[in-house]
Amino acid sequence: MIFKLETGFVLKKFFELKHSLLCALYFLIIAGLILPGGYAFAQEDTPQGPVYIVQDGDSLWNIALRFGVSLEDLQAANNITNAGQLTLNTPLVIPGLEGVNGVLTTSRVPLGENLRSLSRRYQIPSETLIRLNHLTSPGEIYAGANLILPVQETAAGPTRRTVLAPGQSLLELAVLNGTSTWELANTSSLESRWLALPGDVLHYPGGAAPGEEQPAGISGENFNDSPGALPSLITGISLSPTPLVQGQAAFIRIDAPPGLQLEGSLAGYDLHFFPDEGGYVAMQGIHAMAEPGMYPLAISGTLSAEDGSASFSFSQNVFVTSGDYVYDPVLTVSPETIDPSITQPEDAQWLALVQEYTPEKMWDGVFAAPVPPEFAECWPSRFGSRRAYNGSDYRYFHTGLDFCGGVGTEIYAPADGVVVFAGPLTVRGNATMIDHGWGVYTGYMHQEEILVEPGDRVKAGQVIGLVGATGRVTGPHLHWEIFVGGVQVDPMEWLEQVFP
Repeated sequence: MIFKLETGFVLKKFFELKHSLLCALYFLIIAGLILPGGYAFAQEDTPQGPVYIVQDGDSLWNIALRFGVSLEDLQAANNITNAGQLTLNTPLVIPGLEGVNGVLTTSRVPLGENLRSLSRRYQIPSETLIRLNHLTSPGEIYAGANLILPVQETAAGPTRRTVLAPGQSLLELAVLNGTSTWELANTSSLESRWLALPGDVLHYPGGAAPGEEQPAGISGENFNDSPGALPSLITGISLSPTPLVQGQAAFIRIDAPPGLQLEGSLAGYDLHFFPDEGGYVAMQGIHAMAEPGMYPLAISGTLSAEDGSASFSFSQNVFVTSGDYVYDPVLTVSPETIDPSITQPEDAQWLALVQEYTPEKMWDGVFAAPVPPEFAECWPSRFGSRRAYNGSDYRYFHTGLDFCGGVGTEIYAPADGVVVFAGPLTVRGNATMIDHGWGVYTGYMHQEEILVEPGDRVKAGQVIGLVGATGRVTGPHLHWEIFVGGVQVDPMEWLEQVFP
């Protein structure tokens, strides 16, 4: 009897405990072990790897696209049963990145960076960046590209930059910068101290404590905001517009002290830098017929003797987008004005006029319209429109902005400058070219009469000619061109904003 009572008591306690466990399990499920939004992670089955935190506006499809994985693999890695539901701030494991940990984020690649400098900036191995971003070539690190980064590995402290001069040892460079060869090699991800090459921009730990004066060559609260692939004397670099556009001028500004010798190229054209308010400016037109896509921006220079006369070079791809130009109706003109035996020599003569880079910037502010106010907003044809002549293919484009005006309408200089050409041409008719400095020129075509001569220095608003109908025309008008770096650009931009 006593045994039966004890057995019954034990069985009663067993069933009470079972009921309690079931209640606890039910509570845990309600509390969130089954995740909202179609997720059902079991703790022992939770995949390992880097995670991305779902942001506002995300969809499973664009997350898969961003990280270069298939939608199916992303669902499988996260046990997602309903791909149509995502919950804000939910962590998603990104498959196929074994060995990479941390929370992933995306950041725009700034100008002044390359794969090596980004690796040094964030203290992330280049191989990891290549895997995360599915890179097949360094050229994919273009200005404005989305870069995937593991957040927890980006918490390295600020770094300072220095350049290894020709004939200089790593030890000498370390002593000059108050650091060690180990720190230079470690922060710069050099596998060996002998792998540093002349002109290489190296990083080493450095920076001011809160309230202290910033180290020389570093600007801003975050030292890593400076262009990591350029020497520390260069505290900033900018490019506008971004992306670049067919038929518009590109402006490159470099913030650096006097004494820096700079050269460069953009989309196959040489860049010419001019001192400007604590830095240097270069301007280059993007051809209106340039194919949209990636083009290299290269910059090289020599630091002053005080900085060891070190030379450096840098290259990064930039993106050129379409100008969305329209197609004009087929035009009928005099056959001789489209005869290559005539047009090619004249084009060469015209382009030769704009190859000089006068160091004096003669214009100030926006350019004024080159015609009286009543015609200033009358444009029979805009810049960049695609053209065909006498039944040809659309292999031409309109190289300027046309203004209305009858024969004899006055033409004004839009800004100060020096006349470099004034005379008759077959295609352009009576034409004038004015140099405004820094590689910026304006051209005036189809004039009835030219009122200036080569060598004349003209002022903004001065009458320089009269509208006519000479050369390849279908009626009287002024064809007005602006060249930047030897390339025609849209004059409308110069009527609306200040450059640079």
